[in-house]
Amino acid sequence: MHPFTAPHSEPARAAFAQKPRGLIDKVTTVADAVRRFVRDGDYFATGGFGTNRIPTAVCHEIVRQRRQHLGFSGHTATHDFQVLCAGNLTGRGQTLDRVDAAYVVGIEARGLSPHARRVMESGAVRCAEWSNYTLALRYTAAAMGVPFLPAHSTLGTETLTHSAARVIECPFTGEKLAAVPALYPDVAAIHVHEADRYGNCRFTGTSVADFDLARAAKRLIVTCERLVPHDEMRRNPHLTQIPFLCVDAVCEVPFGSYPGNMPGEYFSDEDHLRLWLEVERDPAAFGQFLDDHIFGVTDFAEYLDHCGGLPRLQHLRHRELLLHLGK
Repeated sequence: MHPFTAPHSEPARAAFAQKPRGLIDKVTTVADAVRRFVRDGDYFATGGFGTNRIPTAVCHEIVRQRRQHLGFSGHTATHDFQVLCAGNLTGRGQTLDRVDAAYVVGIEARGLSPHARRVMESGAVRCAEWSNYTLALRYTAAAMGVPFLPAHSTLGTETLTHSAARVIECPFTGEKLAAVPALYPDVAAIHVHEADRYGNCRFTGTSVADFDLARAAKRLIVTCERLVPHDEMRRNPHLTQIPFLCVDAVCEVPFGSYPGNMPGEYFSDEDHLRLWLEVERDPAAFGQFLDDHIFGVTDFAEYLDHCGGLPRLQHLRHRELLLHLGK
């Protein structure tokens, strides 16, 4: 199997060299960011992990704008993958057509997404398999600007057989290794706690692969819980995990990970995640749900209103606070 994206490092490095290095105001709306930076046929990747710190608002907008034939990196992708699969509802187009999968379809302990399962079993989506580690390692290779990295992981497994990795011999020891190709997404979306208008970002909690993803993606959309002054970033520069030179768009989206959780900010909305799983069982009911909650709203703020608005969000914030207090 060949990789869905070319691992060649020189063209990617040339593309990164064209990104502006000046302090440019990058604040915009999610709708504008998707319109400008997500194109039909692109390879797309999301940050976060599980339902933790996922860029839900960007995924909604990709489906709302009916982007087609995207590739996707499913690195423990839960509700974000579930949302993108909604664009593959019969008769409404095909948002996804190829997926590098480490973990998709499952919404962790909550169960499997019925619709995402239908999409992946339909045969309409090409799939390559990876371990969580090797898919993350592909971002690391891209962030380093090299075409591959060696690993022991997946050797001797069927995961290797269904991946695009290659078995190589170490030139120094003669050991067999898996050569894992670099993954340079055309565009990625990462949700963070804070960002300034130039794109400097910081977040708390687990980072997983986001440090490397931000440096591997040719275009990067950042959504944040809140914008902070640039001077605030400069006061504590060591806390900046994603520097401005990686970022193409900054969108302030409070509760932008909903119904996922945001460490220290709000708990996941388990009732709403359960609703998605239940309504997906009937394609007709799911189509109506999407008309009401994604296609029938203008933006993510209106979606939040449909899901209970400020009272519900305050409840989730209070629940997260109690967890931090150990209650």
